[in-house]
Amino acid sequence: MYLPPQFKSDDRSHALALMRGHPLASLISTDEAGWPYVTHLPLHAQEQGDDLVLLGHVAKPNAHWRYLQARPQALVTFLGPHAYLSPAVYPDLMRVPTWNYLAVHCKVEARLIEEAEAKDWLLKQLIGDHEPAYAAQWRSLGEDYAHKMLAGIVAFELRVTELQCKLKLKLKLKLNLNQHRPESHAAMRQAYAAGDANAQALGEWMDRLGIGQQA
Repeated sequence: MYLPPQFKSDDRSHALALMRGHPLASLISTDEAGWPYVTHLPLHAQEQGDDLVLLGHVAKPNAHWRYLQARPQALVTFLGPHAYLSPAVYPDLMRVPTWNYLAVHCKVEARLIEEAEAKDWLLKQLIGDHEPAYAAQWRSLGEDYAHKMLAGIVAFELRVTELQCKLKLKLKLKLNLNQHRPESHAAMRQAYAAGDANAQALGEWMDRLGIGQQA
């Protein structure tokens, strides 16, 4: 993705926070005709030593797993909070609106998981992310039912080979003006505090990153 230096984060904790806080990802591969093929699905982000892997699954009728099998390299994207930013936050009028957002892109190498026990373990990771209490109900469904459900999915491990994290939050500042504009950052923070859940989340990320606290 387009990643200007001022929006780039090399801190993996930022990427992990976004992936875990906004786990519905877009898995992008190419089909047999060479067209992009996209599946939207929740992924479990897991650190394994120095490596980062994403765990997920698709329904067996979804051809995406066949594309991963034939061409294991793929792209995964996560979109975090995003919101409109009015030019009213600036003290001068020579400004235009923009849209701020947080995003993570991962180049990955896919490996299909075929063993029922391994697929069951993977599902438990996703259950642990979203509804830990459901684990007991899953176990109570019975072995035959569980095997039937497991046979209906194809699970995979996506090992991250390249990670990009974009935090588009900083204000666009004119080169002929003082680069530190606390009044603009304060107005931006107030605007996001009064906005919807996405805007409020961007404001919380401003606090987390210390944006506007330097002056």
